[in-house]
Amino acid sequence: MAPSIEAVRKIAKILSSTVGYLLDETEQENLFKAPSIHKRLNEIEKMERKNKNHILYAIDAFTKSVKLKNITALKIKKLGKSGL
Repeated sequence: MAPSIEAVRKIAKILSSTVGYLLDETEQENLFKAPSIHKRLNEIEKMERKNKNHILYAIDAFTKSVKLKNITALKIKKLGKSGL
């Protein structure tokens, strides 16, 4: 089941991005609203591959952890609403 548009909007807001970017429906490159995120990405891009890979690995692990936590919270919330 696909997330609701409201869920996608919330995710985009948390990531300081846009719904269009998350859905891969835009060609604009610099869509991060927060300059601090853009600045950090530029700094990472300048790093050696080894260091860049370490950072990307950490980001991926954290992102997966947050997604799992959010999915679990949504399922628990839905179970609570259904009276189970």
